[in-house]
Amino acid sequence: MVGASGLGSLPGTDFPAAVRLVFDALGELEGGVPHLPELPARGPWAGMVGRSCALLVDLPVSLDAGTWRLSDTAGIDARRARTTLRDDLDRLQEHAADWDGPVKVQLTGPWTLAASVLRPLGGLVLADRSARRDLAQSLAQGTSDFLGEVAARLPRAQLVLQVDEPGLPAVLTGGVPTEGGFFRHRRVDRPEAAELLGELATLTQAPVLHCCAPGLDPALVGQAGFGAVSLDQDQVRDWDAIAGFVDSGHQLWLGCLPTASERVWSVDEVVARVLGALRPLELGERLADGLVLTPACGLAGWSARGASSALRTLVRAAALVDEALRT
Repeated sequence: MVGASGLGSLPGTDFPAAVRLVFDALGELEGGVPHLPELPARGPWAGMVGRSCALLVDLPVSLDAGTWRLSDTAGIDARRARTTLRDDLDRLQEHAADWDGPVKVQLTGPWTLAASVLRPLGGLVLADRSARRDLAQSLAQGTSDFLGEVAARLPRAQLVLQVDEPGLPAVLTGGVPTEGGFFRHRRVDRPEAAELLGELATLTQAPVLHCCAPGLDPALVGQAGFGAVSLDQDQVRDWDAIAGFVDSGHQLWLGCLPTASERVWSVDEVVARVLGALRPLELGERLADGLVLTPACGLAGWSARGASSALRTLVRAAALVDEALRT
């Protein structure tokens, strides 16, 4: 059955309210996938990079001038990131301890993290092959521990891992600027990219790799061991590659509800967008069985009411898309 989910980020600073919003909006659909909310408005320790830095094992970090950096000892912001994440799990457990469906958690992948975090003496981790491998392995260990903790708190839930890699296309094409901004880092070869992504792909069944930037090759996602790819529908340039990915047994999480502005999209508009893109692929029920509808990107810039409306629109659209693809 066609499902629906959010991508992670939501507006505001009230985490319990965000958890209620997610479960109220997505819990009413058989294929709905509630997720652990991210509220970046709380500060950098609650954003996508800060939350992943909180998972690192034996790699202390600090926040210097708004940028995360590897350091000798963990800074106060790193400690705050860990505390915030632990408190968020407490709130999630309070609301969903008996939840017996899927629950998705998100983290920043090793390549986007390497393109965002500085080494102790300057320069991005991305520039150092050994450093980026250490970062990926530390993240994988921390993620494994994190998933174990979530599983203990939600023993009946089926965990879904989403790895956010908006920077991956730039990493692969040599498009990441250096610290000074005058040059670009050398591109990373696909085998190395797939290998380090695979450190996370082995931690759960059918993990999802999310990228809202253009240029991601689904074949690389499958090569790395991921069971699903999550893409912004408007950024897809090669639908034949998507068809091949789905036809080989993988899932497609389609960002079909635009998020650039807080526009109210009707259910019919979303359904028309989805079917207009997917019907030409002629995959029918095979696609319906592995399709999840999502916003195109995070909803942190929206109002709480708008975010709730968007998720509920996706839930209603999913049922109609499922029926259309099976007829």
